[in-house]
Amino acid sequence: MAGKKQYMVILDVMGADHGPEVIINGGLQAVDRIGDSLQLTLVGCEEQINAVLSKHHNVPDNVSVLHAPSTVPMTISATDGIRMRDSSIAIGLKALKGKEGAFVSPGNTGAAMASSLLTLGRVEGVSRPAICAVFPTSTGRPIVVLDVGANVDCKPHHLSQFAIMGSVYASVMFDMEAPRVGLVSIGEERSKGNELIFGARKLLSDSTINFVGNIEGRDILSGTVDVAVVDGFMGNILLKFAESIKPLLTKSIQRQIQTNIFSRIGATLLLPFLRRLKSQFDYAKFGGAPLLGVNGDVLICHGSSNSTAINNAVYGAYSMVSRGMKRKIHDELETNHFGQNNGSNNKGQDCRDGVVCSTSTTDQR
Repeated sequence: MAGKKQYMVILDVMGADHGPEVIINGGLQAVDRIGDSLQLTLVGCEEQINAVLSKHHNVPDNVSVLHAPSTVPMTISATDGIRMRDSSIAIGLKALKGKEGAFVSPGNTGAAMASSLLTLGRVEGVSRPAICAVFPTSTGRPIVVLDVGANVDCKPHHLSQFAIMGSVYASVMFDMEAPRVGLVSIGEERSKGNELIFGARKLLSDSTINFVGNIEGRDILSGTVDVAVVDGFMGNILLKFAESIKPLLTKSIQRQIQTNIFSRIGATLLLPFLRRLKSQFDYAKFGGAPLLGVNGDVLICHGSSNSTAINNAVYGAYSMVSRGMKRKIHDELETNHFGQNNGSNNKGQDCRDGVVCSTSTTDQR
């Protein structure tokens, strides 16, 4: 292992719905998957962590334990959560501060977000961090949507920064060259939207990222763009709506299968396809939602995360650190936001897949 660069990921094993064992098992799966280049630190009640680790033979040397005497309950507010200085969230983030690494937590979302901002601070140039979610599309390519809940009230420059951070995330994590960025509005035309949309569109049109203009809600799952930008209020609604699609599909398919014998035979033949379709909307596929813009890579996981979700979240956090996500966000913001100028390239016309199209202000689509 000597001479081989390691990347640190701190995993909060407390506060999740299914207890620490499921979270620890997911972390160990990630260690097996990634290998020696991952340094995994399990933070939480040392006694409980060691009890789980004792069930595993030959726990790798690149797994360590950091004791935290308390757990932030899911039922308390973010404000109360950040006051718990001896919690697994607080101690894990304190261990990350000033270092190159990542923090993953399936615990209290509000406390994890607020503590990340207060403990780690923001990447230089970031006004507000944003939570980023990855949705499936009909094209098979994922779409990055942000903000999905960190900022309820936004100003145009906040949306502009979200767009830049989302573009960097899509480029780094999904190897997208010049990701297409769209601003979610009530219409594609420049005349559609409110003051927030008009102001953000002006900033993004003058930026150096591949901004393609306004998009509508129907464009998100169709794969029209690679990054969809929205304020946290509407973004959280979109996220919760997307979470409802999987159970809707499951229940609708089950109901149709039960109608007659021919439906059951057809469903048997289509079972592999149905399983793939269902997995597209499974939150465990990506594991966690990154909190972009804080001075350290942070992933916030669902409270009901299973070991597969944690495995994928740790892998995602490791990928963010090893690929220099934080530095690349800083560099892109420096190009587009530092100082008085918000970029220099004027891309005022809508540009989709290389085709420039202008819309009239009287277009009634």
